[in-house]
Amino acid sequence: MPLWNKVVNFASKIKAMQDFLYSLLAIINEMSPYILLGFFIAGLLHVFVPARTMTRHLSGRGVAPVIKAALFGIPLPLCSCGVLPTAVALRRQGASKGATTSFLIATPQTGVDSIAATYSLLGLPFAIIRPVAALVGAVAGGWAVDRGARGEADVAAIAEVAGSGSEKDSRSFLGKMGAAVTYGFVDMVSSVGRWLVVGLIVAALITVFVPDSIFISLGDYPLLAMLAVVVVAIPMYICATGSIPIAMSLMMKGLSPGIAFVMLMAGPAANFASLIILGRTQGRKATVIYVVSVVVTAIAFGLIIDLLLPRSWFLLGAAPAAACHHLQFELFPTICSAILVVLLCAAPVLSRRRSHSCCEHHNNTDNNMSETITLKVSGMACPHCKKRVEEAASAVPGIETAIVDLGAATLTVTGTPDREALVRAVSMAGYDVEDPS
Repeated sequence: MPLWNKVVNFASKIKAMQDFLYSLLAIINEMSPYILLGFFIAGLLHVFVPARTMTRHLSGRGVAPVIKAALFGIPLPLCSCGVLPTAVALRRQGASKGATTSFLIATPQTGVDSIAATYSLLGLPFAIIRPVAALVGAVAGGWAVDRGARGEADVAAIAEVAGSGSEKDSRSFLGKMGAAVTYGFVDMVSSVGRWLVVGLIVAALITVFVPDSIFISLGDYPLLAMLAVVVVAIPMYICATGSIPIAMSLMMKGLSPGIAFVMLMAGPAANFASLIILGRTQGRKATVIYVVSVVVTAIAFGLIIDLLLPRSWFLLGAAPAAACHHLQFELFPTICSAILVVLLCAAPVLSRRRSHSCCEHHNNTDNNMSETITLKVSGMACPHCKKRVEEAASAVPGIETAIVDLGAATLTVTGTPDREALVRAVSMAGYDVEDPS
């Protein structure tokens, strides 16, 4: 009998692993067409919407800059690691505390890619309510910070030295489209791919291995369940897109749509890394308001969904995890899934090769008058950070080339720059700089 028990246990483990893989494949199939569309739109926004446009509209007090900051932030496909230095740079370039806080709240909670993916897995009502909740929470939080900052001396607008640039983009339309495709399907995938994979795996694990009874008992106390989701979401550090399959899995296990919505909003916006940097750059009061705005807005909209809106709006379609056992996938989503998997595997490699090829090219074209300077830059976490630091350094007079190595957290420049101006420019972009010399 012991041998038979071992065989049964082994067979059950194989069955569980098979269920996990089927569930994972089904979720990917549901999301992949919309994720690819979102990455493409993200690339278009990055290339065709200049960063300096945001800075120009976010200075000054009052509710107008706060609303503009939220509206700017909602479609931007930036996770917490990318939005933090962007917000710090906006603040240092003259944006008000309220507008900066509004931008910080709205941006990581949404994005064109996550809105499209939300529609694919959770339906149209979720896809509409999500940006609306982000807008309400961002405006409320930004307005509260702005009110609290009255009487304080605001930071004066500083001339831009950090990369948004005033020069006109001279590339042709085809050149810009190529840059958009590269940014969307290489840089963006490299940036958020890890967190997307984490979200997909966690969702599949919840679907297959967590007993329904746990969630059913927790669902009897919706407010307590929402607070529990907030406690779990804060250290999780998941991106807006990666939170979607997790929310779907919670609903499939019996939790209410409102509880799942709290995961969608709190997970991407409130994490320890964001709070530490926010506290250092915005102050303790602004950080507390930030956290309260995110949590209260998420729970308030969660309760509205559960208590006031028709439950039929939030019924999931054919549950992917249930249908996946038949492996009857449609052709187009399957092709999109294959493309997405290839991009997830290849994008980090392609991104590193582009950096190395640029570095080799610039090293080969150095002249004898140039010097090479390497700085340690902390706070960089994604291709967006890399691009911002390179642009900030390139804007310094005397710089010929600027190459960031994300893995080593270094910036290497060639040319004849003023070292203090270089350090100041990168610092203005929102990063901490250490000059070994």
